[in-house]
Amino acid sequence: MKILTQRVALARGWRRGLLAVGAGAVGALAMPPFGFVPALALSLTPAVWLLDGTARGTRPQTLRAAALDGWFWGFGYFVAGLWWLGAAFLVEADQFAWALPFGVFGLPALLAFFPAFGFAAARLLWSPGAGRIFAFTFGLAVSEWLRGHLFTGFPWNTLGMALGQNIWLMQSASLVGLYGLTVLAIGIGASPALLGPGRTRSGRWTAPILALGLLAAMAGFGFWRVPAAPVASVADVRLRLMQPNLPQDAKFHPGNREVIMRRYLTLSAAPPEGKSPTHVIWPESAFPFLLHRSPAQLNQIATLLPPGTHLVTGAARMDEPLPGEEVGKFFNAIQVVDDRGTIVGSYDKVHLVPFGEYVPKLLDALIRAAGLRQFVHIPGGFEPSPRRGVLSVPGLPPVAATICYEAIFPGEILPDGERPQLILNVTNDAWFGSTPGPYQHFAQARLRTVEEGLPLVRDANTGISAVVDPYGRVVARMELGAEGVLDVDLPVAIAAPFAARSNMFVLTVMLLICLMASMAHRRRVAPV
Repeated sequence: MKILTQRVALARGWRRGLLAVGAGAVGALAMPPFGFVPALALSLTPAVWLLDGTARGTRPQTLRAAALDGWFWGFGYFVAGLWWLGAAFLVEADQFAWALPFGVFGLPALLAFFPAFGFAAARLLWSPGAGRIFAFTFGLAVSEWLRGHLFTGFPWNTLGMALGQNIWLMQSASLVGLYGLTVLAIGIGASPALLGPGRTRSGRWTAPILALGLLAAMAGFGFWRVPAAPVASVADVRLRLMQPNLPQDAKFHPGNREVIMRRYLTLSAAPPEGKSPTHVIWPESAFPFLLHRSPAQLNQIATLLPPGTHLVTGAARMDEPLPGEEVGKFFNAIQVVDDRGTIVGSYDKVHLVPFGEYVPKLLDALIRAAGLRQFVHIPGGFEPSPRRGVLSVPGLPPVAATICYEAIFPGEILPDGERPQLILNVTNDAWFGSTPGPYQHFAQARLRTVEEGLPLVRDANTGISAVVDPYGRVVARMELGAEGVLDVDLPVAIAAPFAARSNMFVLTVMLLICLMASMAHRRRVAPV
């Protein structure tokens, strides 16, 4: 172990960069669909050893070396965890294949500046022994929080998701949320770094044993928290989730209007399993046309729905144009249609995907001037809704609606006002085919149930469609690439967990970790 530690810490040049990239890439194995939790230790332990070897010359030189190690580590982590984004550029390869390297390597290169900051922040508080684990945990956890909030935020594959997949371990999110799991994941994953030289044999094993004990305590808490029996179901509600498995390249062409509607209607009209559905749910952006301006299709929906039944579907919508405008503003929406073909409820997406659903106006002008276009076949892209409101669906309790990747933002999915009783997520992951992307998306949406104490109803074009109870247990699921319907009852919500009511616990823990790292650092630099 001594030789390995020294080889990593003292590596230089391209070998050091390659070590950092490789260590980061291994960490992606802890994310869905693999969920190999030990990969976290195999990734974060060498990261600590790399930081041990960054004490070079002046303090600015040391911080630059730490940031560079963090950038290479982050680049490896994000390329290995997000390479599947490249699949979206091949859906219309004749127009977007040229941009594939920017998606596969460009975005990871930008995201890598967050762990670069985290490594540098950790180095500011660095000290020998256990103190450096606190410094590393604090620096990297802060950088993960910043990644989830700055520049509209991108908390995809936050390190805490390594502990947010197992039904027992994920229950700790009810206390500390995703970012609390991130603090725990980093501290646990980095603890084997103390097995290196510089401590007694018994002292080297203290931190890893404590880390394993913490994992066991988390699992025990989860076992205690999750009831043995299924939760009750909401009375007089029966959901039908329709998963059409429609390829993205065939979907948004107006010429396919009738073919697509026929497919939706045929699947949705299948004989029910058990009770007849009261609500039919279709995925995000289900139509290559504006549903609210298509009376023929609304009439078809009315013919499909039995009396008292409602359709809840993703659908783009357009406001009336203002004076002097040719077209109005477009919104990525969820619309509720009753059995007469009337739209009786609507929700507009708040958190849009940068460069996917909108492009900043200056860049949009440059793209068009170059003869290119953005992904969405919408003039100027979508507009964000200014506020997140409750979606009212007749016959359902109040709904916290989310469209696509809105569901990955912890603490941001609930509307103002009364607490909803379920989370609805409609999405279209067909852009990414049979890659890890849809599995990662589902896992992150699933964790929201534990944080908020609410059931999740998720309908996806190509999968994964599912209903999840407020403890994160999957009640029913349709796999990626399947076609059909899922008939299932709606689980009831439970009381709001601690994480849904306050984030003070996580803030307190972060301050304590920072304080312990600072005290260890001050002891190291104090004069003798």
